[in-house]
Amino acid sequence: MITIYTPEEIEKIRISGKINYQVHKHLEKLIKPGITTKYLNQKADDFIRSKGGTPTFLGYKNFPASICISIDDEVTHGIPGERKLEEGQIIKIDIGVTKDGYISDSAYTYPVGKIDNEKERLIHHTQKMLQIGLEQVKDGAHIKNIGAKIIEYANKHKYTVVRELQGHGVGKELHEAPDIPNYGKYGIGTKLKTGMVIAIEPMINAGSRKIYLLEDDGWTVITRDGKPSAIFEHTVVVTESG
Repeated sequence: MITIYTPEEIEKIRISGKINYQVHKHLEKLIKPGITTKYLNQKADDFIRSKGGTPTFLGYKNFPASICISIDDEVTHGIPGERKLEEGQIIKIDIGVTKDGYISDSAYTYPVGKIDNEKERLIHHTQKMLQIGLEQVKDGAHIKNIGAKIIEYANKHKYTVVRELQGHGVGKELHEAPDIPNYGKYGIGTKLKTGMVIAIEPMINAGSRKIYLLEDDGWTVITRDGKPSAIFEHTVVVTESG
């Protein structure tokens, strides 16, 4: 079932989303070589709770941390720990915030110090793919238009799209219907409707799209060829105009 949220519920999701954004801006200032991912996780947890929210990911299907932090060839779902950040890495921070029973989900990719041109280009184009995906969102548009536009752009710029993971509805639960794949064909599939709330999150690899799950922790997804991966994600509401 796809949930159509009321204006009052959408306002609550917006408040959650504002906190989510603030957490990202808070962490962005702390990212530098030498700090641990555990440190960023604790700072995120503290900040979310200081705003009256709770970290959605903590305990979700037994996930052991408050946020996901994935480095370089780690695509997503990385578990924070004692690992120290190093100059030239890129890190993906994925945050879920629950406030008054409503959830927002957002991810950004950040440089650690100075990064090489390949990683700079990957971040730039992945963020662009999120933006062009968002531009497809409006009442009556086919959901797969989002992915069609994303993969069209990815192919043009010689990137690959992770297909096993995708965007999703969000609101009262972290993952709701509908699924929002980052690939597809125009004009087919379910249509978006005013009041739907969705998280669009292109996961883009610099090399092959092939991935695998790290057996050691059962969560972290990694590129098979060791090439870097980037992600950007926003939670948005569907309206008549966009």
